[in-house]
Amino acid sequence: MTAFSERVGEYIKCSVTGESYNSYVPKPLPPVPAIEMEKFYPLLDQANVALGRLDGLSIILPDPSLFLYMYIRKEAVLSSQIEGTQSSLSDLLLYENNETAGVPNQDVVEVSNYVAAMEHGLKRIQGGFPLSLRLIREMHEMLLSKGRGSSKQPGEFRRSQNWIGGTRPGNAKFVPAPPDMVMDLLVSMEKFLHDETVKLPTLIKAALAHHQFETIHPFLDGNGRLGRLLITFILCVEGIMREPMLYLSLYFKTHRQAYYDHLQWVRETGDWEEWIQFFLKGVIETANQAIETSQKILKLFTEDHKRIEAIGKPSASTLIVHNYLQKHPITDAKKVVEHCAFTLPTANKSLHHLAKLGIVREVTGKVRNKIYVYQRYVDILSEGAGPIRYK
Repeated sequence: MTAFSERVGEYIKCSVTGESYNSYVPKPLPPVPAIEMEKFYPLLDQANVALGRLDGLSIILPDPSLFLYMYIRKEAVLSSQIEGTQSSLSDLLLYENNETAGVPNQDVVEVSNYVAAMEHGLKRIQGGFPLSLRLIREMHEMLLSKGRGSSKQPGEFRRSQNWIGGTRPGNAKFVPAPPDMVMDLLVSMEKFLHDETVKLPTLIKAALAHHQFETIHPFLDGNGRLGRLLITFILCVEGIMREPMLYLSLYFKTHRQAYYDHLQWVRETGDWEEWIQFFLKGVIETANQAIETSQKILKLFTEDHKRIEAIGKPSASTLIVHNYLQKHPITDAKKVVEHCAFTLPTANKSLHHLAKLGIVREVTGKVRNKIYVYQRYVDILSEGAGPIRYK
């Protein structure tokens, strides 16, 4: 017996087409015996300081909505990459700009779905809707609305057995609870999220809830992406962050095998403390990276603004286009005309000035229908967001 064996869930013997397998039913949250909090105080302090600095950016940044707009898209790319898509941030931005040539369409559709699901959930929460099973189902429906997942019961908790790894439950690495137990497990998790008698720091609560969600694996597809979103939503609902600026997918992607190993370690041993330490280190690393990224972006915008001002009379219209590029770093003259209320000649001249300054670059080589990229901005945002190359 391990020191935490009382926390280990129950294995249920099941069978399909004559083959037996064991499915795992986790114990309800919070863990019993209680989490050994003294192990985490130094990490918790560091994580709270990092989160405080990150949250403060929502006040310091001239327009935090710009940072959020692009950062949400980076998160969508990263979280989808963990599940096997090969899209980049540039692919997504091209797709949203209706320039899909050369873009792996199925992959980028999935990432675009993720953005829509995330934005829907954030809007609902900011409007006062509770973080609930209903909201999770709504987001899942949007996540799988188009593309490869559209046949995997969008918006519905599973009614059949799923598994992780292997070709069937009998040779899988992990088999979640049987379908007839899923709702009871989810209801228990939802109660934990809203139980005011549970006196745990919000970050610990988020770590526990994410793990429990991944272990229940309540959908046929999309569990990883929704489980990672759950972390951010808990922090916002609990008032730890004013804006949804923390996303752990880059950390989980970078430490992908360790992430999976930690999830499984808790199931096998009941040692939640190891997982929580891993999780808190991720919060610290991710928050600090987000701060660094925002500072780089702010510096870039400020420097480029000064360079544009120096060109004299054309700077007025060129600065308007520069502001537009901060939210749409891949664009063309027609989009500039549409969004900046310019004539086509003015749009083309402004883009020409930006290209001459080296702020944007034209990527098609065409005489007409040129596409411009705010390359240094995209490069900063894309750090760590290259597709995972599987062996």
